[in-house]
Parts: sequence; C-alpha cells; structure tokens
Amino acid sequence: MWSEGERLNTPLVIRRASSWRELGANTSSFGVPVDPNWTTNSYGTEYGNTTASGQFRQIGQQPIFSTKAHVFQIDPETKKNWIPASKVAVSVSYYYDSTRNTYRIISVDGSKAIINSTITPNMTFTKTSQKFGQWSDARANTVYGLGFNTEAELAKFIEKFKEVKELTRRAVATEKPSSEVNGGIDGSPQPTPTRTSLHQRTNSLSSIQTDSTNLQQRRNSFTQGSNGLPSNHSEAQLKYENDRLKLALAQSSANAKKWEVELTTLKNNNARLTAALQESTANVEEWKKQLATYKEENARLRKKVLEKEHEGNVQDSDSQALQQEMQALGEEATRLKGDNKLHQQEIVRLTKQLEEMTSREALTSSFQARIQNLEEENHNLILKLQDVQRQLQESRSSRDTDSQELLQLQEALGSKITDLYELHEQIIASIRKESNS
Repeated sequence: MWSEGERLNTPLVIRRASSWRELGANTSSFGVPVDPNWTTNSYGTEYGNTTASGQFRQIGQQPIFSTKAHVFQIDPETKKNWIPASKVAVSVSYYYDSTRNTYRIISVDGSKAIINSTITPNMTFTKTSQKFGQWSDARANTVYGLGFNTEAELAKFIEKFKEVKELTRRAVATEKPSSEVNGGIDGSPQPTPTRTSLHQRTNSLSSIQTDSTNLQQRRNSFTQGSNGLPSNHSEAQLKYENDRLKLALAQSSANAKKWEVELTTLKNNNARLTAALQESTANVEEWKKQLATYKEENARLRKKVLEKEHEGNVQDSDSQALQQEMQALGEEATRLKGDNKLHQQEIVRLTKQLEEMTSREALTSSFQARIQNLEEENHNLILKLQDVQRQLQESRSSRDTDSQELLQLQEALGSKITDLYELHEQIIASIRKESNS
C-alpha cells in the first residue's frame, strides 16, 4: 500500500480510464460502483453501512475465480498448530483491485473478513497434503491454510494462484519503467547513498588544506559510507525454509497421530466382531443339534401313529390324544424351521461382517505402511531442519566475521588518513618557515 507522500510524489502517467472511480462514480477499493452510504477502511477489507458497525455487504464485483474451502490460520504463538478461521467451508475468491493495480485473495465468513491477502511476486503456494495447501503473507504476518473437498479443487486453486502471481509480476515490471521515464522528465536523478558517500570522501581528501575541522567531516562521511553495506539475503531465505519445514513436520505428525487412533479403533472393532461371530457360530451348532433331535422324535412318533392305525384296536381317546400330540409336534417343527431360517440369515450376515473385517485388516496394513512412511518422512524432515539450522548458524558466524574485519579496516584507514593530514601540516609549516627565513 502506498503512503500519502508516495502518491503525491508519483509522476503523472497519461492513460485510458480503467475504473469507475476515474469517471467520478462512488466506488469501493476494488473499483466497483457501490451505494454512497457504504464505507470501507484504509485496507479495503470491510464494507458496510456506517450505522451498522462495519458489517459486510455484497459489493457486486465478479471475482476472477471462486471456490469453497475450509480456512485456517497458523497459531501466532507456537507457529506449529492450525487455528480454524471458519466452522464450515466458505467462499475463497480472487479479486482484481484496479485502483492499486493489485490482486487479492478474499474470503468473508458472515460479517468477518477471514482472508484479505494481497498477492506479491514473491509469494509461493505450497501443497502440503492431498487436499490441503498454504501460503505465507508477510504483510499480514501470518500463514493461511486452505482445506478443499477434492484434490481437483486444490489443483485449480494452485493453477489460478500461479496465473495471478504472473500477472502481478508483469504489472510490477511495467510500473518500474514508467516511473523511471517520468522521473527523468520531472528532474535530475537523485544520487544513490553509496555514490554520495564516495563523493564526500573524495572532496574531503582533496580539501585537506582548508581547515582542521575537515578531518572530522571526512571521518563522518567515511562512517556513513561504510554503513551502507548490503545485507545477507541468504539468512532470510534460510529462516523461511526453516519455518516451512517446521510447519510440514507438525502437519505430518498430526496426520500420523490421527491414523494411529483410527488403526486402534479398527482393531477393537475387529476383535469385538470376531468374538460375536464365534459366539453366534456356537449357538447355530447347538440349534442344529436340537433341530435334529426334534426331527428324530417327530419321525418316531409318526411311525408309532402308523403302527397304531394298522393295529385297528386303538381306542378313540388314545387316537385323539395322539393326534393332538402330533399337532403339537408339527407346530414345534414349524417353529424350529422358522428359527433355523433366522439362524441361517444370521450366519449370512456374520459371514459378510467377517469379509468386511478381512478387508479392514488389509486397510489396516496399508495404514501401518503409511504410518511407517510418515515416520521416515518425519525423520528426514528433522534431519533437513537440523541442516538448515546449521547453515543459518554458519551464515550468521560468517557475517559477524566479515563485519568485524570491515570495522578493523575502517579504523586502520581512519588512522592512516589522520597521519597523512598531520604529515601534510608539518610539510606546510616547514615550507612556510623556509619561505619566511
């Protein structure tokens, strides 16, 4: 975001009107016509009526790209854990800010802006898992994470991120030549701090005869010139790699713990279903034995009835009692057949459960393999993190050594210049004495 001074000092570039604001319309920070009663803050992140406590309203601009995702932010204290910024999947969109010629990623949950990230050419979107990705926003001093429902949605978001990043890089590249050309027309270019300090040192050495106060000016100019040393950018890069590896390690550890809990649950369910299947199988065997006994008893009684009928001397009362007994046995046999059918269905159901448990055991084996791979990956990440920390320490030590050597060189040069000035004064004094004599 430009300051007010930068906007006032920026040379005017004549170009075609590209926004409603240039034509005199009331617009939002994204260049979209809005209701005159709406307002926005200096960052362009909140919209709403001034009497509604800054609540958001639909601004009416069509996004470049929009998708649904679960939004997370890194814990600002630990820098390891993710904090959910939304309870459900919310809309995450790319917008173009025509007034600032920038692209933004914006997501609003109800009346709260949970993402307002301006894309820069140095940003990188990292895919950390199959459906999860993250990027770091230096201006907001945070790391955003997005969880998608499918891997395809994540791939589309990454592709659009690359496109918008390339457009941002081109926009920055086109703005720099325009600023340089207009700056050359308005006035002479300003000298760089390094060239200015070098010119001051040259002038101080050439005017050594003027006054003794010039020695102090030369020392000040030399000190100012030595302070403009370029910074070591590799240290910042190593810090970024260090933070990124820590985030990947924390995410991998969380996934491993989740899969371990799921594996334990599957093992418990497997043991419980196996015990139930064994108990049901034992009951079925017992029921089969009882059914065979009842069938034998039924056959024996039928044979007895037939024998009584052939004899012909069976009394009516005995025949009626025997028929009732036969009817009762028939009903018992029917009931046992129904029970047997239910038991057969139970056997089929338990067999299917056993097959499912077998497939779950195979899935459990795959989970164990994945857990082992994750442990190996965690170990590799730890080794890589240690290597990056070692490189960072070496870089700091090298920088401290270089700074110490430069300070020593500065002191030596200052001492030589002082000696040269004193010698020059002595020579001038000697020449004056000889000329006076």
